Amino acid sequence: MSSPVVQSALQKLKEGDFRTLSRCISIVENDLEGSLAILSSLSTNNPTPVIGFTGPPGAGKSTLLDGLISHLSKQGKKIGVIAVDPTSPFNMGSLLGDRVRMSRHFNEGNVFIRSLATRGSLGGLSSKIIEVCDVMKAAAFDYILVETVGVGQSEVEIAGLADCTILVLVPEAGDEIQQIKSGIMEIGDLFVINKADRPGADTFRKNLFENLRHPGEKIPYERVLKTVASQEEGIAALWENVLKALPLIQQTKKEFLLLEKAYRLIRDHRMKDIQRLQLDQQLKEKQKEKNFNFYQWVATYY
Repeated sequence: MSSPVVQSALQKLKEGDFRTLSRCISIVENDLEGSLAILSSLSTNNPTPVIGFTGPPGAGKSTLLDGLISHLSKQGKKIGVIAVDPTSPFNMGSLLGDRVRMSRHFNEGNVFIRSLATRGSLGGLSSKIIEVCDVMKAAAFDYILVETVGVGQSEVEIAGLADCTILVLVPEAGDEIQQIKSGIMEIGDLFVINKADRPGADTFRKNLFENLRHPGEKIPYERVLKTVASQEEGIAALWENVLKALPLIQQTKKEFLLLEKAYRLIRDHRMKDIQRLQLDQQLKEKQKEKNFNFYQWVATYY
């Protein structure tokens, strides 16, 4: 992409051209020609908040997100949504099915929904999620909502991407200690107990609140909330608390987010020439050698 073409594309993004946005995301996601030109032309100080939703599979993240989109859409807000789906480690395919749960918003002119595949990333996000988020920020959305895969305790990278991370849980998801153990606790800025019409929701909320509470701490928002996303109950209260929490969280997380973005981008660039499928083929060939040593072979890539 030449500079005039890039500038024209960026101008169309600001004007809300979703076709141009889709095209730019595809170029960046697949690292096609023009990807670096697009990214290098973006403003890196864009203030559009990124709200992340994470939590175990079946917690109702997509349904909660759908209700929140509806709530914001009624307020006339322009919303960008990124739904990350898992990639199969066997055939490298991805269903990209989360958009089905948000199908009622497809034809709304102020809502843009994009599915991304993890492509082998283990942190619950796509390997190109940082770049895609920055491209979407150029499209002048009021808010960008990101839903992670939902892979449990390895899913911590959202904390390094989102200005505010919402951890979605359910009352009967299993051992409460497993849900709130160290490593998961630090992910969430806000905690949502979804499907709160089920037994045990109030007890779970109380226990979670006690584990999060710090003596003497005073914050102007509620950290643990209850929702019934399928009925859109508690959505308005959740968003009200997100708006209260955002300024404080952004102030404390700004340097951390920039460091995480820098680290991930540098790491991914250094791994750029290592392709999993090619590695698999080379390993199969090497294993045929009589004196093959796995560690000696791996060391050739250091």
